[in-house]
Amino acid sequence: MRNMILTALLSVIAVVSGYVEELDDDKFKEYRQNELWLVEFYAPWCEYCHTFEPIWYEVGAELKSLGSPVNVGKMDTTVHKSIASEFNIRGYPTIKLFKGDLSFDYKGPRTKDAIIEFTNRVSGPVVRPLSSVQLFQHVMSRHDLIFVYIGGQSLLKKEYYKAAAEYIVHTYFFTASEGILPKAVTLQDVPVVAVFKDGTYYLYNEFVDGDLSSWINRERFPSYFQIDSFSLYQMGEQQSKLVALAVVDEKNPSEESIRYKTLMERLSSEYRDLYKSDYQFGYVDGNEYINGLIMGEVAIPSIIVLNMTIDGYCLPESKIETMEDLLHFLNSVLDGSATLLGGNGFLQCTKRAFYKAKSTVVSMFQTAPIFSCFVCGVPAIIAVMVVWATCTAVPANDEKSEEGATASPALDAHGKKATELQPDSTEKTTEAKKED
Repeated sequence: MRNMILTALLSVIAVVSGYVEELDDDKFKEYRQNELWLVEFYAPWCEYCHTFEPIWYEVGAELKSLGSPVNVGKMDTTVHKSIASEFNIRGYPTIKLFKGDLSFDYKGPRTKDAIIEFTNRVSGPVVRPLSSVQLFQHVMSRHDLIFVYIGGQSLLKKEYYKAAAEYIVHTYFFTASEGILPKAVTLQDVPVVAVFKDGTYYLYNEFVDGDLSSWINRERFPSYFQIDSFSLYQMGEQQSKLVALAVVDEKNPSEESIRYKTLMERLSSEYRDLYKSDYQFGYVDGNEYINGLIMGEVAIPSIIVLNMTIDGYCLPESKIETMEDLLHFLNSVLDGSATLLGGNGFLQCTKRAFYKAKSTVVSMFQTAPIFSCFVCGVPAIIAVMVVWATCTAVPANDEKSEEGATASPALDAHGKKATELQPDSTEKTTEAKKED
């Protein structure tokens, strides 16, 4: 109750202060043509929307205080259904940045800092110039991963700008000259594209890595990092790599958890060239999201390989003790000898649809029990009424028969009306017999 009151108070303050504007169809269509807008699409019954609401107001307030040209708004999709349909809004809350006729989906963590970074990145130039050594060092100190085009005009530069427009929602893109790069960076030829991550850098090679866009897509994550549900979603949406995870409990780390994390991190570095095209390495804190993904329960700690493109997964058949054990397991997944569980077959898709529907209904009742009872109860009541009316209805022929029986008196064998004997007449007949 206290949280609901606080959220409502923040909502009023945010709207009155102009940090967040409640949009309708007309306002949305008018504003987004000439202004930058960051919009949250929500549903009143969504539990996550209520939890996220205070963060959204903080985003609006901070962008306003920073003097950002980006306006922050929100829209109820249960009221403005045409806009929700136009932009294919299916999950809540959905966050989009509108830049003229373009829209960019935010699919990162639902935190204030992450959303503001996304907003600043996408609302600005797609590719930013690095004009000095100091600026290069400043950028490197602020970001764990960046892509840099080094050199003058070329066909590669055109491809780089095209790929940057596609992946700007995920990371930063820069241009620089050779003179501003750190001395540790050695280039054999220019122009070239480099990715700076993991405390080092890797250069794009067209003959080895294929087309530039695919290479950027494979390299846009650190080689090893803490993976959350948002990162996994992105990997499943755009990457063909398998995801090798150590499932651990960060709050209560066991000796085995630490060993699994260490093995995975070492492997991502020492065997990068061998697995860079096939695996993304990382660890996940807790098994809640993984359990929902596989519709089962994964032990903590454990090793698991996810195939996000087909919703499949593999588990080691024996305990992982050494680096050799881990390598054997990963190779068995690649050569197909490991057992593939899950998948996107008909039965699995049916089971997954039922699982998601059940999770949605439970979430609705936890967040808005009265509204949920109304939504689920009205169809049920109508169905019961239809069934009751069907079962208790009297056929038309039976009704006519009953009416006929009431209206027509019974006939005797000669076709004459039978005389109804009343109790009084019966008594009189008996007395008459006695007198005789």
